[in-house]
Amino acid sequence: MTPAQARAPAGPTRALVGLGANLGDARATLRAALRELGACPGCALLGCSGLWSSAPVDAEGPDFHNAVAELRCDCEPLELLRQLQRIEQRHGRLRPDGVRNAPRTLDLDLLCFGELRLHSPELSLPHPRMHLRAFVLAPLAELYPHWRLPDGEPIAQALRRLECGGQRLRRVGSLDP
Repeated sequence: MTPAQARAPAGPTRALVGLGANLGDARATLRAALRELGACPGCALLGCSGLWSSAPVDAEGPDFHNAVAELRCDCEPLELLRQLQRIEQRHGRLRPDGVRNAPRTLDLDLLCFGELRLHSPELSLPHPRMHLRAFVLAPLAELYPHWRLPDGEPIAQALRRLECGGQRLRRVGSLDP
């Protein structure tokens, strides 16, 4: 990846961040993380979906709580990723070697950064698995009900596809303080 590929377009960029947690007081952790997202240097919190609950996908453990936040960012996407990882670490996020989808205190995924398409060892945009996760698409559909996935599939159609495939979730409230 060249430095130009990792740079945001000129001017503020809309970033979408998936929030998830299934250990400890997940709701309180997500509320705190949402406040911290709004305080990230070069970022402003524009909005957040409701709070959703779902069984883990391709994993075991307690149900997850999930949401999607929208940020306006003046920083580079890799800098935003580093800020997300620092927030995760402050909330006790562990990344065991060789374990994917482990239960976690906090998971912050950079889903989209404007229209940027990026594939590097550190970051892939748009998020390569978001189209496979109802717990991402349902909160995202609250913010953008007419949005289309990067492959052109309408978000409502993608949600129906995932629900027919067995992914069940329910809205359980909001992240408002």
